[in-house]
Amino acid sequence: MLKTTKRMEQANVVTHAGVFHADEVMATVILDRALEGVEVLRTFRVPENLPEDVIVYDIGGGKYDHHQKGGNGVRENGVPYSSCGLIWKEFGHKVVEEAETPNPELVWSLIDRDLIQGIDALDNGAMPKAEYPAQALTITGIISQCNPNWDEDLDADEAFEKACELADTVFENILTNAVSKANAQQLVDEAIEKSENGIMNLERFVPWQEFLFASELPKSEEILFVVFPSNRGGFNCQCVPDSLGGFGQRKPLPQEWRGLPAAELQQVTGVETAIFCHPAGFMCSAETREDAIRMAELAMRS
Repeated sequence: MLKTTKRMEQANVVTHAGVFHADEVMATVILDRALEGVEVLRTFRVPENLPEDVIVYDIGGGKYDHHQKGGNGVRENGVPYSSCGLIWKEFGHKVVEEAETPNPELVWSLIDRDLIQGIDALDNGAMPKAEYPAQALTITGIISQCNPNWDEDLDADEAFEKACELADTVFENILTNAVSKANAQQLVDEAIEKSENGIMNLERFVPWQEFLFASELPKSEEILFVVFPSNRGGFNCQCVPDSLGGFGQRKPLPQEWRGLPAAELQQVTGVETAIFCHPAGFMCSAETREDAIRMAELAMRS
C-alpha cells in the first residue's frame, strides 16, 4: 500500500501538502495501482531538478495539474479535468489491464463516468448544487472529512494515508462493478440477437438496460419485454423503458392485470402460474419461464 515520505529522494510521486481533496487522493490511489506502490511527497513547492520519472500532480501547473489559467482540458461532454481525471486518462488503462474482462476499454469508460468525472466536476466547481434543503454526501465530501480537524493533533500525512485507504476501497468496489457490467454486455448482445417477436430471454439476470439502449444491433430497438429469473423465485417479465432511466414503457402491461392477487391474475390472463403484476404496469411474474414468456406474448397483443 502507498505511503507518504518527508524525503524527496524516497518519493516517486509528488502532490501538494496542506488540506487534501478527493482529486489528488483518488489520483494517488490510481498511481499506486498502476505503479504497484508509491511513496508520496506532499509539499507546498515542487522541488527543483526532480528526476524525470517522478510524477507531479495537482501542483506545479504541469501535465497533471489543472490549476493553471484556463484549466487543463475538458471532456467532449463538457466535464473539465482535475488531477484525478488527468491521471486516470494517462494511467487508468494500465490499472484496468489487471482486471479479467473481455472489454477493458468499456471498464475504463464506466469508471470514468461513474467515479472520476464526478470528482473532477466537483473539484472544478462545475457541478450545480441541487436546490433542496438536504444534500447528498459525495465521495468528495467524505474524503474531505478525513482531513484533521482544527482541534486535534493529527499528522496531515497520516490522515492523507487513511483517506487513500478509504478511497482505494471505493475504487475497488467501482472497478468490480464496472468489470461486472462489462462482462454482462456480451451476454446482453447475445440475448438481443436471439430475441424473437420483441421478447428478450436472459438465462440469468444481468444488468441489461444500459447495454440494450446502447446497442447498435437492429433487434435492440424492437425489444419490448425482457424475461429473466427472479431473485424471489420464478421468472420476471419486465417492460423495456421508453428511455434509459425513464419511467415510461415502450409497451406497458395491460391495465386490467395491474395489482391483482395471484388467483385473479391467473383467471384474467389464463396463465396458470402467473403470480404478480406491478400496479405501475412495468413488471409481472410467473412461476415458470414459459408462463412469463406467455404473459409477454399476451401483453404484446393487448
